[in-house]
Amino acid sequence: MSKLTKLLPGALLGLAITTSTMAVDAKDFNYVVDRFADIEVLRYKVPDFESLSLNQKKLVYYLTEAALLGRDILWDQNGKYNLPIRSMLESVYLNYDGDKNSAEYKGLEKYLKQIWFGNGIHHHYSMDKFVPEFSREFLSAQVAKLPVAKRPADVDTLFEVIFNPAVMAKRVNQAEGADLIATSANNLYEGVTQKEVEDYFNTIKNPNDSTPISYGLNTRLVKKDGKVVEEVYKIGGVYSKAIEKIVENLEKAAQYAENDAQRNVINKLVEYYRSGDLRDFDEYSIMWVEDLASKVDFINGFIESYGDPLGMTGSWESIVNFKNEAASHRTEVISQNAQWFEDRSPVDPRFRKPEVKGVSAKVITAAILAGDSYPATPIGINLPNANWIRAAHGSKSVTLENITQAYDEASHGNGFNEEFVIDQPTRDLMDKYLFITDNLHTDLHECLGHGSGQLLPGVDPDALKAHGSTLEETRADLFALYYLADPKLVELGLLDNPEAYKAEYYKYILNGLMTQLMRIEPGKDVEEAHMRNRKLIAEWVYEKGKPDNVIELVKRDGKTFVKINDYPRLRQLFGQLLGEIQRIKSEGDYEAGRNLVERYAVKVDPRIHKEVLDRYANLSIAPYKGFVNPVYTAVKNPDGEVVDVTINYDEDYIPQMLRYSRDYSPLTK
Repeated sequence: MSKLTKLLPGALLGLAITTSTMAVDAKDFNYVVDRFADIEVLRYKVPDFESLSLNQKKLVYYLTEAALLGRDILWDQNGKYNLPIRSMLESVYLNYDGDKNSAEYKGLEKYLKQIWFGNGIHHHYSMDKFVPEFSREFLSAQVAKLPVAKRPADVDTLFEVIFNPAVMAKRVNQAEGADLIATSANNLYEGVTQKEVEDYFNTIKNPNDSTPISYGLNTRLVKKDGKVVEEVYKIGGVYSKAIEKIVENLEKAAQYAENDAQRNVINKLVEYYRSGDLRDFDEYSIMWVEDLASKVDFINGFIESYGDPLGMTGSWESIVNFKNEAASHRTEVISQNAQWFEDRSPVDPRFRKPEVKGVSAKVITAAILAGDSYPATPIGINLPNANWIRAAHGSKSVTLENITQAYDEASHGNGFNEEFVIDQPTRDLMDKYLFITDNLHTDLHECLGHGSGQLLPGVDPDALKAHGSTLEETRADLFALYYLADPKLVELGLLDNPEAYKAEYYKYILNGLMTQLMRIEPGKDVEEAHMRNRKLIAEWVYEKGKPDNVIELVKRDGKTFVKINDYPRLRQLFGQLLGEIQRIKSEGDYEAGRNLVERYAVKVDPRIHKEVLDRYANLSIAPYKGFVNPVYTAVKNPDGEVVDVTINYDEDYIPQMLRYSRDYSPLTK
């Protein structure tokens, strides 16, 4: 099943967006923490945390503790050797007494930073295995110096995994024609083939079930005694030690719930963690989506499935947040008008929802990022994932504005606009309107895009298989792009200029056709779902718009620039493609979806690619960004009662990662 709700920040790649709707004083706040390889680590502010009540602070504190305690789960899901490799390398790093200016040591430190960021030995975006810049001999000598208790028992296996490029080469493989299970190095399956996985779930699914569970969401599929079985993530099952600690802190958090509905949500999540029953998860999801009164909110559990090549098993993640009251006005306006947008969607009326139910949206302040949302994080989320729950009970959409604010502040003066944006009037328009239109795009993508449309009766939600993630993100992006240019947004007071949408249109096409390619190594295909989604849209409208010269790639001083000649026609093309993607989704037309992805979303023009890489090299902009978290401290009186919770932003990247491994690693103790 495609759990396709995150809007990842690739859309913000390098762009300086300077107009903010969020009151954050950036003076004396250092957003940039570290830079290594292709990654820049930032920190984010948590505005108004101090204004929360004491009970709300306690609630946030225990929810953040529950969030951090799931870290090991994700590491293990990403690869069966990730945790022992991390423990071994951290022990070497902490016990090292040699020359810290040597190339070998610097290589070790860089590798550690990379695997911390990727939550394992594979890149978080490309899914390729990191290449160590230190030798096997160096590491072997350092491991030999460790105390016996710190030396791994299977050191030869760990060395082979680290140093042999052919072993576990790719965490998630999406290559057309390959056995996606056998060729993916994640730890979600063991001893089974793609066909066996698909056959297993096809056998147990009931095509007449109108309220199906999210099959495979919280299980590991393995073969035992020749039989395919599911191992369940729950207390008493897989990851029990970590889930027990998560539950312990969820139960503490429930004591400080803002209301009975929120307390019941937390308690139901605890019940699900104990039972592992996905019907309990569905009940929890319904209760969660219907809790609209609470200021503090969270996600916690096995949710998104980008880490599964078949889009079924959820990676563990958590985000704790609270509502940004002032900024939520725009999302509330959007959600209140959801039916208006749905009724006018440029898709076949058969595929529209006749009644949009329970669509809620808000702008949030992220308080902690964890699991699959840390260090790299989404900028928007829409949940729950189950289509039938969305149809009957609605969905929640959020935009993480303090995260987009941090991206914005860190991008100032990086030279991107001057290098890639075609002319000064376009740069001026983007300077003025890109922050708000980018956030509106996120709002529309999450609130209305993912919540729009319906499957025809009997269509399997998993019908699009490995291409489901890309096509769902494409659908949500197109919905947002189409309506971003609608006069309704000006009428609703969300934009003050009917031309403002052009800032987002230009950025989106520039990114999809050119600038996101900085994340791809020469000679490789585009594989990540969000990148494929953006490329599919940009390449399709570029091709279909050629007869009308809608978009041009023009040369100036030997450099390629995107030029958009007809913005209204571009909007029409977005609507036309949205109609086809929604048809594919609603009818479960796998072949049509596969053909679109393979034709427009995968292959890279080597000439454009080289040019983009060369031009970026002169800017020194990191292709990927992520975050360190603030540190929360429970202040206690002599009787042990929590009398305050403080927040601190001073912790740097390496100290945070080492502290998390020390204090939040229940699976390695």
